[in-house]
Amino acid sequence: MQASTYGSIREKLVFGVQVKQQRKVLGSSTGLKNLCMTDKATGFGGLKLTSAAMGANLGRLDGISMTSLKPRSVKAHAASDADGDVENLVPPKPQVKSSGIVLPFVGVACLGAILFGYHLGVVNGALEYLSKDLGITENVALKGWVVSTLLAGATVGSFTGGTLADKFGRTRTFQLDAIPLTIGAFLCATAQSVEQMIVGRLLAGIGIGISSAIVPLYISEISPTEIRGALGSVNQLFICLGILGALVAGLPLSANPLWWRTMFGIAIVPSVLLALGMAVSPESPRWLLQQGKTSQAEKVIKTLYGKERVTEVMHDLTSTSHGSAEPEAGWFDLFSSRYWKVVSVGAALFLFQQLAGINAVVYYSTSVFRSAGITSDVAASALVGAANVFGTAVASSLMDRQGRKSLLLISFGGMAASMLLLALSFTWSVLAPYSGTLAVAGTVLYVLSFSLGAGPVPALLLPEIFASRIRAKAVSLSLGMHWISNFVIGLYFLSFVTKFGISSVYLGFSAVCLLAVLYIAGNVVETKGRSLEDIERALSVPT
Repeated sequence: MQASTYGSIREKLVFGVQVKQQRKVLGSSTGLKNLCMTDKATGFGGLKLTSAAMGANLGRLDGISMTSLKPRSVKAHAASDADGDVENLVPPKPQVKSSGIVLPFVGVACLGAILFGYHLGVVNGALEYLSKDLGITENVALKGWVVSTLLAGATVGSFTGGTLADKFGRTRTFQLDAIPLTIGAFLCATAQSVEQMIVGRLLAGIGIGISSAIVPLYISEISPTEIRGALGSVNQLFICLGILGALVAGLPLSANPLWWRTMFGIAIVPSVLLALGMAVSPESPRWLLQQGKTSQAEKVIKTLYGKERVTEVMHDLTSTSHGSAEPEAGWFDLFSSRYWKVVSVGAALFLFQQLAGINAVVYYSTSVFRSAGITSDVAASALVGAANVFGTAVASSLMDRQGRKSLLLISFGGMAASMLLLALSFTWSVLAPYSGTLAVAGTVLYVLSFSLGAGPVPALLLPEIFASRIRAKAVSLSLGMHWISNFVIGLYFLSFVTKFGISSVYLGFSAVCLLAVLYIAGNVVETKGRSLEDIERALSVPT
């Protein structure tokens, strides 16, 4: 009897040691991989590693295999990683209502998005009037410089934003960004020469380039997981509102030709408000933790999410695969085997966004609407702008329910069909009696499809899929791709239309949209409902 009891106790002790060892093994990606190779489905204290989880981990051996991370396997992997360090794991708790405040700070950040859209749109209505005032009405080249200098400055600013955000923090970078935004708007409003106007547009471009990088970055890092998609897509909504604001600001021009100066001067107000608002806005807790400022990070989390979630969020932040002990990544690190696959996805999404033809459709929409009998440029622009705002608002409500990837697929699919409809309306003789109506319908459907996914999702998705140590620079690199492709399309679009015809160009855009659907289906992962740290662990490569 004693021997039997001793044997039973001995077996329990041995089993307990094994469980503890295996729990420790689970704390690293290598250990998890080895464990998965020896046992496809093993339960330890409620932890189950399924074959799907094994597949997700094995898919990480040769880099960041985006295709292996389908939603089901990603979730299984996240579950195993989240329970990796069982001894230090915070017990799961029911979701409690947050007592923190996030919306006011998201609103302050979105002043940068409003300025983004406003500076893009303000020159469209003002160009004719400022050209007369500055004496460049007959000089097409100088008018082109006034328009395109903004894009050149934005390219520089987008690459600069990530470095500044890593060095000085997110809120301080916003305040620095307000300097070129304010000075640029002032120079444009008071310009007495075309040279002064171009310098002002360049500075404003640098400002909106920085904004384009840090607005989605900051929003993603301060937003609660459960509403991060909706808040992130608000960025695109405010860009659309900024463009509409520029359109509305131009309404008095016909009665007062000098109103164009006021249009540029209006942009000074949100620039100053952005600087003042960020002086009282909390810093990103993720950036603070990377700087070793743990107590400040806890204080910010209490402000943003409520004191009841401090422990939960701090555990999530500190349990990221590579943690805050690593130094900030350099630019060349983005091209290393560890990060390149995920960085290439970010660059590709913005490249597809621009090559799909959104700016070309907006540029050519006035001519399309005139062919349908809509002679008012303001009415045409308002219709396109309203479709963009409406679609973006719908996307905001769906982002955390439908998911990012599915909205991208629906969006690019709809854009491909709309482009095909536009191309056929110009060339198919059977549709000639309805060509004007179909052209307008195709344009509006295209803009709606764009605003459902291709517009808002990339800027939201990229901060989610990039690891914390490369997040700011990787977002900047991707936005740089956006501005470069935007500039090239604006430069050569009319030349392509003259050489090949608008129908052929639209067919080309339709083909690009179909390629985007195939690329997204095979390379983009779903991120809805998951913390940034969960996503980082799922996409990380063992080192």
